Amino acid sequence: MPLSRDALRGKIQTVAGLIEPGDLGPTLMHEHLLWDIRTPSMQADPDQGPPLCPCEYFDINYGAVKAPNNLVFFDRDVAIAEVARMKDAGGQAIVELSVGGLKPDPEGLAAISRETGVHIVMGSGHYVDEYQDPANRDRSVDSFAREIVAQLVEGAWDTDVRAGIIGEIGCQSPWTDLEKRVMAGALIAQRETGAALNVHPGRDEDQPQEVADFVRAHGGDTSRLIISHIDRTIADYDKLLRLADTGCVIEFDLFGQEQSLYALNLRFDMPNDAIRLRMIRRLIERGHLDQVVISHDICYRSRLQEFGGHGYGHIFRNVLPLMRRRDFSEAEIQRIIVETPARLLAFV
Repeated sequence: MPLSRDALRGKIQTVAGLIEPGDLGPTLMHEHLLWDIRTPSMQADPDQGPPLCPCEYFDINYGAVKAPNNLVFFDRDVAIAEVARMKDAGGQAIVELSVGGLKPDPEGLAAISRETGVHIVMGSGHYVDEYQDPANRDRSVDSFAREIVAQLVEGAWDTDVRAGIIGEIGCQSPWTDLEKRVMAGALIAQRETGAALNVHPGRDEDQPQEVADFVRAHGGDTSRLIISHIDRTIADYDKLLRLADTGCVIEFDLFGQEQSLYALNLRFDMPNDAIRLRMIRRLIERGHLDQVVISHDICYRSRLQEFGGHGYGHIFRNVLPLMRRRDFSEAEIQRIIVETPARLLAFV
């Protein structure tokens, strides 16, 4: 039976059911636990590369070695072990955003949550144009809205497991008509359900602002808009602060990626974790503490601890202690990792 808005209001919806915001705990706001981020053309390629070898992980992450196998992962047992490591490090919740086009596995997420006791909030909607089902090209804004609402109140991806957030809704630069229709449908779904909206922006420094302007122009609530991947998109502080002034939530979700080379946009120099914290400090100084969330956006096998990477526990093991050494107060850390996630994930 579909949940009513009254049933959702003030609650957080995990893959195991509704919880109170105070029960959420320290939260990673953008991760993938089971995923396939290969493009359709990559999936169709008979050459999926050699088996992954830790001796090549640096070159793989640097973009010098073809490794499609690094981009797909559905091993529930390993995922359970990885999430358990995060819990041991101090994390209690994960927002999992493998949506349409990335082969979402709601029942797999529910199994991981049951085995680990970690709260998992699942996303809804569709990723960027290239990944979408060809049938989506003929769909209307209202069709996308109805689908997303159903994923939140009934169940997602042919299961009875309900999503708890809209997104990550995929955009690129230039923004395609299909992606704009999905976004418009997402905004309708947000108004009807009270869910927060997470957006994957295109790899152009002006596209996050374009998204925020689109949301405002369509009557959306920018205080419930989370824009992902800012740390691979905006390096200019004036653009960053202008975006924050719209009221949207700024998500730094590539913690653990310490190299400057960004293979998906060679014109952009990726910051390391220390620079990410400087950017967050600048936002706090401008009065935007309530608009910052953090995560890792793990979607490569080579970033999992099982395969020699930093894993989902990196923020808890390494970044939070670094924040304390950089004079972040406990109140600031609590706001970023606990309070703001709980506020955003609670339906309004």
